[in-house]
Amino acid sequence: MILRLFLLSFFLINGCSSSLLVQPEIIPGGINSNSVEEYPAYSSDGRYLAFASDRRGRRNIFLYDLESKQLVSLPNLNRRDSSQDQPALSDNGRYIAYVSTERGKTDVFVYDRQQQKTELLTVNIKGSVSQPTINGDGSKIAFQASQLGQWKIVILNRQISTNQ
Repeated sequence: MILRLFLLSFFLINGCSSSLLVQPEIIPGGINSNSVEEYPAYSSDGRYLAFASDRRGRRNIFLYDLESKQLVSLPNLNRRDSSQDQPALSDNGRYIAYVSTERGKTDVFVYDRQQQKTELLTVNIKGSVSQPTINGDGSKIAFQASQLGQWKIVILNRQISTNQ
């Protein structure tokens, strides 16, 4: 108790050290808009940041290249008749796991940036899915699935292309 009072009085008298304060970085090049931006996900190499946004009137996935400070084109990922959400990135940002309502319910897909193709992973899951995560090389995807009223964790193994 005495230690807590000492620390509290120390900070009140001396103020907080500026090294303890975190200054947010405002990033140029299209990462923020006047719309909602959510679910940021870094590639583990630190180059890419994926996120979901409503900036085009519906929920889409965006990818930002932190080196070139610009958005990266994602052909064939976002669909006009559905929403895409909750992205997760593989180590180098080649694969993006995400949730889509393309089939009228939530499903998990993986987008391959190199091939510009998506792969549906939850064709046999009847309930809702959310929160996908992807391992480093893109060969394993884990997500939450609600079946029979209870949320469970599902892990899927997938074949990946060796052409990287």
